[in-house]
Amino acid sequence: MEAPRLPHAVSSPTSPCEEVIKNLSLEAIQLCDRDGNKSQDSGIAEMEELPVPHNIKISNITCDSFKISWDMDSKSKDRITHYFIDLNKKENKNSNKFKHKDVPTKLVAKAVPLPMTVRGHWFLSPRTEYTVAVQTASKQVDGDYVVSEWSEIIEFCTADYSKVHLTQLLEKAEVIAGRMLKLSVFYRNQHKEYFDYIREHHGNAMQPSVKDNSGSHGSPISGKLEGIFFSCNTEFNTGKPPQDSPYGRYRFEVAAEKLFNPNTNLYFGDFYCMYTAYHYVILVIAPVGSPGDEFCKQRLPQLNIKDNKFLTCNEEDGVMVYHHAQDVILEVIYTDPVDLSLGTVAEITGHQLMSLSTANAKKDPSCKTCNISVGR
Repeated sequence: MEAPRLPHAVSSPTSPCEEVIKNLSLEAIQLCDRDGNKSQDSGIAEMEELPVPHNIKISNITCDSFKISWDMDSKSKDRITHYFIDLNKKENKNSNKFKHKDVPTKLVAKAVPLPMTVRGHWFLSPRTEYTVAVQTASKQVDGDYVVSEWSEIIEFCTADYSKVHLTQLLEKAEVIAGRMLKLSVFYRNQHKEYFDYIREHHGNAMQPSVKDNSGSHGSPISGKLEGIFFSCNTEFNTGKPPQDSPYGRYRFEVAAEKLFNPNTNLYFGDFYCMYTAYHYVILVIAPVGSPGDEFCKQRLPQLNIKDNKFLTCNEEDGVMVYHHAQDVILEVIYTDPVDLSLGTVAEITGHQLMSLSTANAKKDPSCKTCNISVGR
């Protein structure tokens, strides 16, 4: 049986308890903090002996839910009517102590069989560390509560987006992808020193590196997938890559068929914006059977390389033909090393537009176009 869902804050001229019961069939009150200090007008009776939860276990963790269970002594167990769950982000354990006294600060659940599921994107975000502690409580006839002492404090971390969540992002991205334009090359911009280093220390082969934390907070590829970033967008009027770049004045260009062909798999990785009108889609190209391919198969939605809304590869009259979506900026991650001898390195003639850089960029959590209804 699931714990009731509680929104961020309820504040009204009526008591918060009445307001939440009205809307959610849920009781919400101002509770003691974990040190046992009661807020003024808390409505909690003097502490009596109720069993204190111990040996707390957290399981079935997702990006916006978890199951919680614990052990407790049988003494007075039949008097328990509710559980109070104090949930805080790890870096802000004492935040509840300073909230307004009329705002409910804890999750309040009727006593149900354990384990109990706690879920809700109002208060849970993906890939975030939390602390949790539990009290047992007994509601009295006058509406007051008798409570146990707080349990020990447990730490846990929520999970990344699942394939289900990423599929929701994928569907949103498909809506705005726009018409398809032809492309012929993938390209990667860096400073001259980068390419000199590759030649001198890596035998001319660019090496995969761990993806940064740009994009959706719950993306399963951030900080985990190793790959090499490429771009493939073209200018509408020329059909060629733009001459401006935020990443350096030297560009490696490689024929599209060298990296993307029937021997590679294509995956959807993310969809985000950075408080701007334009949106980014991250795609992953992985050689079939490679470590990167195995990583992606378990975590990302796979796309049909011949028929999708973002990047396609088709054979026409014996020649491979490539298209990319016009209305999103594609960031392509290739998961294997790439030798510079496969293409060319040359200086671009445009500007270095640092404002377009996506390095560790934070996603706009308020954008209705690229967010889904789970924790941000």
